[in-house]
Amino acid sequence: TGRPQPRLPLKIIPMRRLLSWSLLVALVLAAAHAAELRPNILVIVGDDMGYADVGFHGCKDIPTPHLDALAASGVRFTNGYVTGPYCSPTRAALLTGRHQSRFGHEFNPSGRNGLPLTESTLPDRLKAAGYATGMVGKWHLGSLPEQVPTRRGFDEFFGFLGGAHSYFDAGGFLRGTEPVKEMDYATDAFGREAVAYVERHKGKPWMLYLAFNAVHTPMDATKDRLEKFSAIKDKTRRTYAAMMSAMDDNIGKVMQALKASGQYENTLVMFISDNGGPTMNGVSVNGASNLPLRGSKRTTLEGGVRVPFIVSWPGKIPAGVVDDRPVIQIDILPTALAAA
Repeated sequence: TGRPQPRLPLKIIPMRRLLSWSLLVALVLAAAHAAELRPNILVIVGDDMGYADVGFHGCKDIPTPHLDALAASGVRFTNGYVTGPYCSPTRAALLTGRHQSRFGHEFNPSGRNGLPLTESTLPDRLKAAGYATGMVGKWHLGSLPEQVPTRRGFDEFFGFLGGAHSYFDAGGFLRGTEPVKEMDYATDAFGREAVAYVERHKGKPWMLYLAFNAVHTPMDATKDRLEKFSAIKDKTRRTYAAMMSAMDDNIGKVMQALKASGQYENTLVMFISDNGGPTMNGVSVNGASNLPLRGSKRTTLEGGVRVPFIVSWPGKIPAGVVDDRPVIQIDILPTALAAA
């Protein structure tokens, strides 16, 4: 226009943060250039998982074959972090790509203080780029009519709005904004819904946010899975193992659906836990273990904020890579956008 442009303040980003953000984005950009189609985006989140409780971190008493296979198919980051030791702030930062303290979401919401309406979300951005957008699972970012997933960028939603819920009681579960009348076991229901979404949207680029509430309390497990872990004497740990196994089973079903529908090699998959396991005062609330890390959910010691972290895009990102450089869940949004 010929008009003098205003000078913007210099934004200084710490080098460690630059490394983290540029690392994931560069990794995926290189893959995106080689892709023939815009990739599907699958973001999977576990809830209150212990750092030690997956096979790819050395767990012995809880098999997680499908998560292990996901880790082997891509990059496993040993220094994967989240921006807070609670459920909701981590999810707010993940979906906005901004640290939760920038918009006053440092704590779990109660009542009206959900994710501020001033914030744009990952599904907002991908929807504007022509993606179908779906969410299955735990929301925990506000329950007012204007705060629900279908008002925050998601075309489809199946799950519940709060921070914790019975795994067997259908009360409080929604499809869109309509109550769900029947429920068998929430983790299995989430797996079925995710599989159906993957199959239904074949042929169009889609994004799915699959946010399990496993292995958050209440400690609910199916009888058959409890029997599978009967050798674990501690009842809480045994139930936790059964719940973890259920989530692993259903992640496996989603990955198999991708393969069966021919979408496996065109889907960027990212997996994290929302925070560390709750092992407050040396006592595990849900049976989780964060060893060898100190600390717990609700603390900013390593056990509270360092989590399992996987990025996979078969045929595009090298398989079987273990990377010790730091990454954080805020990186997921720019990484997804770079790929899309």
